[in-house]
Amino acid sequence: MKFRLHQAQSALLLVDLQTLLLPAIEHGAAVVARAAFLAQVARLLDVPVFATEQNPAGLGPTEPSLVPLIDRTLTKFAFDATAEPGLLAALPDRAQIVVAGSEAHVCVLQTAIGLHHAGRSVAVVADAVGSRRASDRETALARLRAAGIDVVSAEMVAFEWLGRSDHPRFRDVLKLLRE
Repeated sequence: MKFRLHQAQSALLLVDLQTLLLPAIEHGAAVVARAAFLAQVARLLDVPVFATEQNPAGLGPTEPSLVPLIDRTLTKFAFDATAEPGLLAALPDRAQIVVAGSEAHVCVLQTAIGLHHAGRSVAVVADAVGSRRASDRETALARLRAAGIDVVSAEMVAFEWLGRSDHPRFRDVLKLLRE
């Protein structure tokens, strides 16, 4: 890993976890569960949570269970969310962006690369991204690594954000891990 995640420097971006797309995503429920875990940890640690919706008229709204955990949702039509006017400006001035969502080989990949090129440190959460086919997801993760983007797990993010076992929210995060 090129950098360690710090909660005060991070924002979480949930890419296109939408109701009409998720049934087609391999292990879609597990992807949503890991994204929800990340968003809950982010809430506990004051990490801003953003979401994108790709063409919501065609792919539906964000998964309803995630909506209360999101600070702001941005509509997009470009696969790379950073190509949309205003996305980069809408993200808080945080150097590190943690990315989860779907599809790993399309919008997650292109958005992560766009964020990387915009000068942000990017970590894509392997257990919180999905594609219709496992081979597309695995190829995307390999390409992200080759592009210099860190690939992490949801638990790695949680414990890096905490930093210490005596963090005031440590036990709250442990509770989420056991749910």
